[in-house]
Amino acid sequence: MKNILNRLINHEQLSKEEARQVLVNISEDRYNTNEITAFLTVFMMRSITLDELEGFRDALLDLCLKIDVSDYNTIDLCGTGGDGKNTFNISTLASFVTAGAGVLVTKHGNYGVSSVSGSSNVMEQLGIKFSNDPGFLKKCLDEAGICVLHAPLFHPAMKNVAPIRRALGVKTFFNMLGPMVNPAFPKNQLVGVFDLELARMYGYLYQKSQRNYAVLHAMDGYDEISLTSPVKVIRNASEIILDPSHLDLNTIDPSEIYGGKTVAESAEIFMQILNGNGTKAQNDVVCANAAMAISVVNKTALNEAFNLAKEALLNGNALKKFNKLRGLSQ
Repeated sequence: MKNILNRLINHEQLSKEEARQVLVNISEDRYNTNEITAFLTVFMMRSITLDELEGFRDALLDLCLKIDVSDYNTIDLCGTGGDGKNTFNISTLASFVTAGAGVLVTKHGNYGVSSVSGSSNVMEQLGIKFSNDPGFLKKCLDEAGICVLHAPLFHPAMKNVAPIRRALGVKTFFNMLGPMVNPAFPKNQLVGVFDLELARMYGYLYQKSQRNYAVLHAMDGYDEISLTSPVKVIRNASEIILDPSHLDLNTIDPSEIYGGKTVAESAEIFMQILNGNGTKAQNDVVCANAAMAISVVNKTALNEAFNLAKEALLNGNALKKFNKLRGLSQ
């Protein structure tokens, strides 16, 4: 590790294989806590390269506990986090709305590191239990249209990193990796990223895969369609700037999608929206992200997908999917 750190401090880059090997070594307890902390810190102070990102991703996918749901045509809605915006759990809510519209979801998530409430925090608060049992996860897909993949249960190799990330409390390159290392290998992906350069890297890596995808980056820094500004959308065959007006929506103020100060507050906002009592701004943001997911899977026009998402939220279908999943996990 000392050699790697010296090279990184001297602004040298790692090859794809070197990056892969570092994560394998971390998983095999070959480095101490100080060395891992120093490694994460260096990467917070410089831009990650495409080769490094690909190498880290390959290592995590090689080491993860894989779940075979290849018989299902699913999508994952997942953001990198790390945008520092403290919104409510938009992509998690959008996942239930997407399921409510009849599109199967394999939701990859984790506890928040640099935010108050990550996807796993709010779902745990609301009584959803996490499991890595393949039979149970398939049952969730069959009966609720959605299953939850809590990252630590599928990436045991990263147990050495989790406490360090929590202690640091800031985004690291692991934020960049989260959406790319779903252990169910979904055929479709909606991913939001906190940085425009990272969005381009994601687009390039997904272009090399067999997946249908959309990569999102709001121009004011959100890792999702925030409706606070236009958003860059990179898809299989197109790149566009999507403005709220394209969905016949108004631009909203950041305060309208605030996520609260505690996990309990986030969970309260979550259920308020899911119960059909969200504000127009909250509903529109959730449905815009769900619409993009529905559009990726069903190849439907975004406006049409938005109407499907809105119907799934307001007619209670999204809530039914949530209640079913919660019931199955008891």
